[in-house]
Amino acid sequence: MTQILVASTVFGAMSLAAAMDASLLGPRDQRRILLVSNNASAPEVVPPLTEAPGFEALRGHVDEVVSWNELLWPTHPSTWSPRNQDRPLVARLLRRYWNLEDGEPLHLVVESIQVPPARALAAIFDDARVTVYSDGLMSYGPSRESPPREMATRIDRLLYLDLVRGLEPLQLTEYPDVERIAIPADAFRGVVKEVAALAGDDASPPRDDLSGAPLIIGQYLADLEFLSPQEEDELHARMLHGLAGQGHRTVLFKPHPSSTRRTFRALRRCADGCDVDLVVLDTPLPVEVWYETLSPSLVVGCFSTGLTTAASFYGVPVVTVGAELLLKRVAPYQNSNRIPITLADALLPQLEDTGEVLPPRIPEERVGEELTPLLTAVSYCMQNSTYPHLRDETVAYLNGQPSDVTTRYFKRRRLTALRLPGAVQRRYPEWLVAGARRIRGRGRG
Repeated sequence: MTQILVASTVFGAMSLAAAMDASLLGPRDQRRILLVSNNASAPEVVPPLTEAPGFEALRGHVDEVVSWNELLWPTHPSTWSPRNQDRPLVARLLRRYWNLEDGEPLHLVVESIQVPPARALAAIFDDARVTVYSDGLMSYGPSRESPPREMATRIDRLLYLDLVRGLEPLQLTEYPDVERIAIPADAFRGVVKEVAALAGDDASPPRDDLSGAPLIIGQYLADLEFLSPQEEDELHARMLHGLAGQGHRTVLFKPHPSSTRRTFRALRRCADGCDVDLVVLDTPLPVEVWYETLSPSLVVGCFSTGLTTAASFYGVPVVTVGAELLLKRVAPYQNSNRIPITLADALLPQLEDTGEVLPPRIPEERVGEELTPLLTAVSYCMQNSTYPHLRDETVAYLNGQPSDVTTRYFKRRRLTALRLPGAVQRRYPEWLVAGARRIRGRGRG
């Protein structure tokens, strides 16, 4: 059997390597192909995964690395999928291109099965066994789009990083035969150490005095159209003001790979005004590598998966800024980012501009009691047709919540559309109500 492992980010490739090290993908004697896909909106201007510092540590886990982008060019890998009638032809061509024997069994290990390239590959190799690995916090929410049953019956497992202790992913639970297996934290940290070691100078601190400094994780919220560019800059500035309010005079900033020069300029101006030495870590390395090499004293972000890896795998304190605003802005309600935002808002302490840290909305000792019902209700409202069996639990949860919880995590319009507690109560003119009563009375007569 040959395994084809698909990765679009260094974080995803590290997760795959950790799963292999933990023997979750079978024996090492089978051939393994790492298929890298650059899903950036303009992949021509974004360095490919294979050029990332420390990638050689990941290359050593497989037999060969091939580029999906090079094969499909000029078609974008996030949008291309073969027509139904072309699938057998494409399957034969790919088998020949990758030196796969006709009839040789295949094992696909993919992320985001609901969209290409994972969905396309699973459709092309329609007899391949499929394993899905999670793409961070989104796996704790519903499937964005359930794969067709003929594809879903081939999915055997969901591999995930245990980012929220005691919480299991909801993704793909609509198919009860899909087993959920956590990738051990030690295996993941071991891979991160390998990447850091082989990254060399790229993973070395820019200065000797940066160990233990707080770190800000940047996100590309303007590109997602959740915030305007100005609002995104203001959000990063709030994070910096909060750290300055705590007395920090050196702050690390790990920008998102899609960040623009505007982000750097705006935050540097803010740092100058706060008398803070801002050190930008602009090497294309996952933030977890910097956790290994710099051991930050505090990590600040909005709803990045990097917040939960810091807390769960490295024991670093984390705080959130802006999650409440993002809960209002993320649209439509079904947007998969709603789950990471909800988790950040509910579980993480909140950093104020003054430096004060507010406790999490759900205390650690009540996570098991309160978090699962909240995520169940949010997930049902996101994808009610896929998870109709969650309706009774959702109704029970909403009936027991105060209005501030309901309005924070649920949209009135969505509750109204689904006829759930908290829906907008329609008010009709008195003359219309009176007319309806008279009509009902005549009917009874």
